[in-house]
Amino acid sequence: MGNQTETEAAPVPRVAVVVCLIKGKTVLLGRRRSSLGDSTFSLPGGHLEFGESFEECAAREVKEETGLEIKNIELVTVRNSVFLDEAKPYQYVGIFMRAVLADDDQVPQNVEPNFCDGWDWYEWDALPKPLFWPLENAILAGFNPFHT
Repeated sequence: MGNQTETEAAPVPRVAVVVCLIKGKTVLLGRRRSSLGDSTFSLPGGHLEFGESFEECAAREVKEETGLEIKNIELVTVRNSVFLDEAKPYQYVGIFMRAVLADDDQVPQNVEPNFCDGWDWYEWDALPKPLFWPLENAILAGFNPFHT
């Protein structure tokens, strides 16, 4: 365990499922309210729960955060993000999913205002700034949910 003391646990990688919810040529983004990436724009998503499939997690997280029902959920890419510049280091394996609205008439709600300032649809080629670091890095590496 290297230089870890008995009371100091080593950081453990976590799995996050994020959802590129597509409506026409736009994606849904919200401004984070979190110690990690505060005030950056991010896709809806969250931690994978034990025994959950990626598709189940995607549907649950989108519903919990936005009130939206989704369909046609599919895996598009996997990213490994290590946050060493934080007070407490983090590592997230990001499972990027793509989905569409189950009903096009649905409107996103800010169900968790303590974690997000609100949701809106943005053109992929005109995303707001600043983006949450894992999303920005995925885009810089060529990620585009419209061309996978």
